[in-house]
Amino acid sequence: MRVTEIITGRRFAVAFDDGEDFFTALDDFCRDTGIRAGHIPTLIGGFSRVRLVGTCGSLKHPERPLWDEIEVETLEVLGGGTLAWDSANNRVAPHIHVSAGLKAASADGRTSHLLGGTVQFITELVIEEWTSPEVTRPRVPALYDVPLLTFGAAG
Repeated sequence: MRVTEIITGRRFAVAFDDGEDFFTALDDFCRDTGIRAGHIPTLIGGFSRVRLVGTCGSLKHPERPLWDEIEVETLEVLGGGTLAWDSANNRVAPHIHVSAGLKAASADGRTSHLLGGTVQFITELVIEEWTSPEVTRPRVPALYDVPLLTFGAAG
């Protein structure tokens, strides 16, 4: 377990508009405000299309992370996540999970890691900035290259 006390900064309510690419808009917001780390306690909205971690086939190695993705269209989502600084790419690295209801099949849904999406109508979220310590997400080769949340200087 890795634990640290977080010092919080600003809080923002953000509404992305119809047709926006979710992660491009989130990246623009973080650059414009200077946010390098934080969390998204709530995310609600509609998407015309999303990419989620997932597969429709059997898992060859269920003990390993799944890097496959599926694409789903026309859905409503509820989610949350964290933001950490990616020093290799000089940008915020979001880690967001969503539960999504498919509009065309009201009892059907998906829950997974959000990889991308196009906003339909509106997507709203709250972002709370973390100002200290430095929070990064380096990949760990010994753990299948999974990017782990790290507090303080990465090493």
